Parts: sequence; structure tokens; C-alpha cells
Amino acid sequence: MTAPGDAQLRDPGLQPERTRLAWRRTTLSCTVAAVLAARAVLHEGTTAVGVLACAVCLLLWLGFLVVAHRRMVALASHQPRTLAFRSAWAAALCTFALAVCAALMLV
Repeated sequence: MTAPGDAQLRDPGLQPERTRLAWRRTTLSCTVAAVLAARAVLHEGTTAVGVLACAVCLLLWLGFLVVAHRRMVALASHQPRTLAFRSAWAAALCTFALAVCAALMLV
């Protein structure tokens, strides 16, 4: 039997670790997309549109890195907070926009 005060102490198990690993995998995927975008611009010749698209990809990548780093630091604490709506929205927007930029660069 558990005492009523024990309900506040939650054993999160491995869930924060799995979430942190998922953030790392997504960060790696975004890094690969940004590097491939930069490589495509440099390999096919530098044009103003290509450099602008590459710069946007790199800015989106940096934005995602900031959100992911903050979340991974929060998950490392003993009692991680839930992800804020603004952070979730920013991560989703950066990921989607980075995918769109990468797709446009391939066309």
C-alpha cells in the first residue's frame, strides 16, 4: 500500500531517456537536412536564391537546436516539466519549414 503523500513522487522510469533520445534523433535528422542543403548550394554553383534558401535552412536548424537543447536539459532534471506549447509549436514549425526548404532545393 502506498501512503497518500507517495502519489506525488512519480517514478518516470525510462520515459525521459526515450524522449531525450528521440529529440537527439530529430536533431540529427535536421542537421543532415541542413548540411545537404548547404552541399547542394555549394555543389551546383552559388546563386542568390540558393544562398538565401541555404541561409533560411541554417536559421531553421539553429532554431530547432535551441528548442531541442532546452528540452533535453529539462528532461535531465529529476522532475521534468511538460513541454510548453510555444516550444512544441516552434519545434514543429522549424521541422516542417526545414523539410519544405530542403524539398524546394531539390526541385
